[in-house]
Amino acid sequence: MGIRLSPLGIAVFCLLGVGVIYHLYAGVLSSRIASFRQKRTVDLRDLLALSMEAAVQGGREVKRIREDNTLEEKSKGKTKEGASEKLTLGDLNSHRKMFYLIKNTYPYIQVNSEEHANAEGEATVWTRIIPEEILAKISGGKEVPAERITVWIDPLDATQEYTENLQKYVTTMVCVALDGDPVIGVIHKPFTGYTGYKVLALLDPNDEEQETADVYIHVTYIKKWDICAGDAILKSLGGQLTTLRGEQIDYSGTEGNNGGLLASIKTDHKALVKRLPPWEENKQ
Repeated sequence: MGIRLSPLGIAVFCLLGVGVIYHLYAGVLSSRIASFRQKRTVDLRDLLALSMEAAVQGGREVKRIREDNTLEEKSKGKTKEGASEKLTLGDLNSHRKMFYLIKNTYPYIQVNSEEHANAEGEATVWTRIIPEEILAKISGGKEVPAERITVWIDPLDATQEYTENLQKYVTTMVCVALDGDPVIGVIHKPFTGYTGYKVLALLDPNDEEQETADVYIHVTYIKKWDICAGDAILKSLGGQLTTLRGEQIDYSGTEGNNGGLLASIKTDHKALVKRLPPWEENKQ
């Protein structure tokens, strides 16, 4: 014989059932939130390995599309100086690989890219395999809060040269800034396979074919994804990169740098700043 409940009994039973379900759901949800909060830190060694993998994966797309001659070249506008800003399928495909590899791995860190593809995101997930050269040179455990990190990626630097098949100038770049200071820089050359990188005290910038200079001056507006990785590597070599007024560049916040650039190595940077004429910022 089944148990019959009065309307009041049914109401009480239902409320108890809802209460049990609510507490179960709330418990699961709170544990997931707690777990999520606990993971909102990033190991810089892991982030270096991920940055290198992102640059290499983007570079593969850049190289493949150039070799297949499927650039689908077009203009995305003009620079302040009136030059055409070219866009190719290499830029877009590299962006998708690099951006979503990083974002799928660490969805809670800020990632800024030169390109903004409207297509659905890649399902790429990092394998978390750290190269032996990194394991040998840097220990783990250098964890920092995710909110202190800003990542800048340039999916294809030197697009103009890319369309002209001047391969040695083409790079993919990833830079990680901690509180606005560039602490990881990765520059990858897709057509040679060279990858230079820097993280805190770790450095491997050697590229025998790279052109060198002791001083570099840039006077026009420039985006931070173009300079952040180079800034990180230059600093690791004992050089400096500042605005033309000698100010450090903050790699958090807005994407543009209006103050020009002065890069130097093996020279008195402050003395160079004093020798420059008065500087008025470019407004973009």
